[in-house]
Amino acid sequence: MKRLIIGVLVSLAVAGTSAVGQNVSKRGTTAATFLSISQGARGMAMGGAFVAVVNDPSAMYWNPAGLTEVEGISFLVDNTTWIADIHYNYIGATVSAGPVGVLGLNVTMSNIADMAVTTVDKQDGTGEVFGVSDLAVGLSYAIKLTDAFSIGFTPKFVHQKIWKMSATAFAIDLGVKYRTPFEGFTLGMSISNFGTKMQMQGNNSLVLYDPDPSGSGNNGRIPAQLATEEWELPLNFRVGLAYDLPLEEIGRLTLAADAQHPSDDYESVSAGGEFEFNEVLYIRGGYKTLFLTDSEEGLALGLGVRQYVIGNVRLGLDYAYQEFARLASAQKITLSIQF
Repeated sequence: MKRLIIGVLVSLAVAGTSAVGQNVSKRGTTAATFLSISQGARGMAMGGAFVAVVNDPSAMYWNPAGLTEVEGISFLVDNTTWIADIHYNYIGATVSAGPVGVLGLNVTMSNIADMAVTTVDKQDGTGEVFGVSDLAVGLSYAIKLTDAFSIGFTPKFVHQKIWKMSATAFAIDLGVKYRTPFEGFTLGMSISNFGTKMQMQGNNSLVLYDPDPSGSGNNGRIPAQLATEEWELPLNFRVGLAYDLPLEEIGRLTLAADAQHPSDDYESVSAGGEFEFNEVLYIRGGYKTLFLTDSEEGLALGLGVRQYVIGNVRLGLDYAYQEFARLASAQKITLSIQF
């Protein structure tokens, strides 16, 4: 069964990304690129090397199989300060049903300020404003098939809107997590955004058309609709390896490395680590997109704290910083609660 599931993941990745040649870049050729923005400050601070590590509600982004390690009821709220003063918010909630599995619900949405409508004749604005929004809603389920092997999946709805145009798609994320026979080593694999294409449609594509500009006596204001193309979602295949090293009474050190194969970019490797001190203080660091030419992303750093407040209620606060070279930086704050 494990071999079958892993084989399906690999086959989907190969099928979805076979058009990507070694010398051909497909950057900027997918819709809904916000789906590639990492969720959860912990994973971002580790440079994105998280597919074999994740064990909180952000697993619904990284690897749904990681939900099997989330006990009880858990909530996570995440805010990302992205480039160009764009903010993305992620909300995740999970409920564990023991041996039956874990259910999760997540919502990702953007916060982008309205912009003025301008034309060639009115470059200072027409008095109108237009908005841009992104939305993704997913429902996750994960279960342990054995003590060492977990599987999870997240079907989701994706929606984008700009002014009077919008597009919708449906996709699914699949993931597995395997605790290997080698002490401390965990293997993770996931494929994200395997789904339908997106096509912008709406009133902004309606125009008045003159089929014969050089002719006379014809109707030069025939209602017509501009044709828009369909675009793929940003399919991404990840495989990662993590190593946990207990440090006796001090805490734990986790080292991780991920390789990713996206449909809209070249392959790359990310590496990171996390030092846990007495399950209270967490220090993280990593480097994203190693060996990727012309990548803006690089060094990532972060901190986190966990504390029991009332009984078994545990609060968590995490911060992450991601270097973006010429595009300054991105920052992320995550608040979590588990009981």
